[in-house]
Amino acid sequence: MNLARVSSLIARGTALLALGLHAAHAALPTVSTPVREAAPPAAVGGAGLLQAGFGMAAVVGLIFLCAWLARRFGLQRLGGGQVVKVVSTAMVGPRERVVVVEVAGQWLVLGVTGSQVHTLHTLPAQATPSVAMPVPAQTPMGLFAQKLRDAVAGKARTTP
Repeated sequence: MNLARVSSLIARGTALLALGLHAAHAALPTVSTPVREAAPPAAVGGAGLLQAGFGMAAVVGLIFLCAWLARRFGLQRLGGGQVVKVVSTAMVGPRERVVVVEVAGQWLVLGVTGSQVHTLHTLPAQATPSVAMPVPAQTPMGLFAQKLRDAVAGKARTTP
């Protein structure tokens, strides 16, 4: 459908809706309502503007946070019927990367540049390891993890 036809259909539908509402309104009984004087519009104070500004900033911040999380953790699309699944990717240059893709029980190792994709190797699909790599004890995080393990192990031994 082209744009002119769609806008013409919308205009006709709006006209029919307005005509139907007018007929329905004419059939309703009329009841007199007391006339009230219009109250002057309330002035918007600085507190209201400040609250609206903070609310808008919070919503925009939440949108950026969700976008960052989706990019950081590789948001997966819904639906399990994917034919192509990216297993792994590694950057080898500013515009070049190596990507491992699973297709029909095969892993394809692809070289991807800004303008081309080359198949580098094909191998049978394997199970990807889900075990996390141990954190080295030299880093502060590794030291904390080791102390936590020791504390939990010591508490488990002393508990009857």
